[in-house]
Amino acid sequence: MSSPLSGDAALLQRRFSPERFDPYLRAASFDQDTAVALYRWNVELAAAISETLGHAEVGVRNALNEGWTARHARLGRAGTWFDDPAGELDRRAHADIDRALTRLRTAGAVPLPGKIVAELPFGFWRFLLARRYTTIWPAIRPSFPHLQGHDRRLLELPVSRLHLLRNRIAHHEPLLALSVETVRHDLVTVLDALDPALTLWVEHGDRIAAVHARRPR
Repeated sequence: MSSPLSGDAALLQRRFSPERFDPYLRAASFDQDTAVALYRWNVELAAAISETLGHAEVGVRNALNEGWTARHARLGRAGTWFDDPAGELDRRAHADIDRALTRLRTAGAVPLPGKIVAELPFGFWRFLLARRYTTIWPAIRPSFPHLQGHDRRLLELPVSRLHLLRNRIAHHEPLLALSVETVRHDLVTVLDALDPALTLWVEHGDRIAAVHARRPR
């Protein structure tokens, strides 16, 4: 059996719960100092991923909004596509839009389209790439001019994985078994689909590989 924890390790176990700290202890072969160092490293890695993933999220949501807006105009529909006059969005999407509108109005903001876009969660945009919207995808595809192919899933799959990763980070989960190669592949796929020049700009400030390399041993 491992010895009782002391110092910082005991503090983290007491204040963050044994269940949360246990994966770090196990990864450190129950060396307490290494476990604490791993916990700090995990936080730093999560922050580095969030920085780069945030750029991808903003790019995806703006591209999808542009695609749906252009389609809405071509079809000559009234209002904005968020109003969904043809009833194409599912219940989940409507709930997300309603919550976004409520938050904006509660804050005293005018719910202009740009503010709605910024207020909607990543999950809303991720699900616009789902199979349910396959018939709409051809009209949205031009918003991702550099996507290597026309299959919706070429974009949906990496965006879905990034969405799940974002949720893991938001819940402060361990990233000890994370494949940074897969994360990088997904990020580059999404960013390249928008504009390879954007990929280069994002990579210039990317810290993921450097932070990952500093993992305590």
